[in-house]
Amino acid sequence: MVKVIGLGDNVVDKYEHIRTMYPGGNALNFAAYAKKIGINSAFLGAFGSDAEADHVQNTIHELGLDISKCRHFNGENGCARVTLEDGDRVFLGSNEGGVLRENGLNLTQDDLEYIKTFDLLHAGLYGYTEPELDKIRALSIPISFDFSDDFTIEEVERIAPKVDFSFFSCSHLKTDEMLNLVMKAHKLGSEIVVVTMGEKGALLYDGTKFYSQEPELVEAVDTMGAGDSLITAFLINYISKIKENELDRENIIKESLNEGAIFSAKTCLVEGSFGYGKKY
Repeated sequence: MVKVIGLGDNVVDKYEHIRTMYPGGNALNFAAYAKKIGINSAFLGAFGSDAEADHVQNTIHELGLDISKCRHFNGENGCARVTLEDGDRVFLGSNEGGVLRENGLNLTQDDLEYIKTFDLLHAGLYGYTEPELDKIRALSIPISFDFSDDFTIEEVERIAPKVDFSFFSCSHLKTDEMLNLVMKAHKLGSEIVVVTMGEKGALLYDGTKFYSQEPELVEAVDTMGAGDSLITAFLINYISKIKENELDRENIIKESLNEGAIFSAKTCLVEGSFGYGKKY
């Protein structure tokens, strides 16, 4: 069985309209969703010293994630302010990662030896991981990176050559802009490029052909984490199955995209990224 690690951000998403905070963050969501799917997973990031950090860590202990290599600093944990509009999450602001932004990860040789034991590492634009990618690349384990929706072309040009899987949220782009982005990321070096388009589903390019995936439509309670859960389920299915049968790549991609869509729909029926709300 594969095991995976999320590197970078954890936050509390503070839902201002109900005064409730939920654990989240791209890297932590990935690790939590992988655990929910039944995969051995870990998270490596930084925690603050406030009540928000305590809530995230208490939740992680309940989930059973390995956080043995995480950093702890005095100061604010990552925090975002959120509200909901007809089930769609709307971000109102954040402290931009709190102590993670202020201190960085600064991976040591011991950290790298630990990371080398995993089958896949996932990071993202908000995790302040870019300075660490060259070190991780040298370990020869697959790297997945989520560029989210507010990436710059300069960031794509710097990061895409260093990662195996590139993910983008592209609901805001025109079709030709999106296709140009996909082709560019692949040409730069990413083996597989996936763009999510909200209610229009997802599109994947592997250098040979395009694959489209329709969304599983549900009456969403909360869309927080929908993209992260699609990414996680796709990656878990893909890396697990491609190890067993590299020759069936086309069918594995199709099956993995479908699993991603199904898992993403289930996430939309949960409050917050994966529940565990606490009043504040």
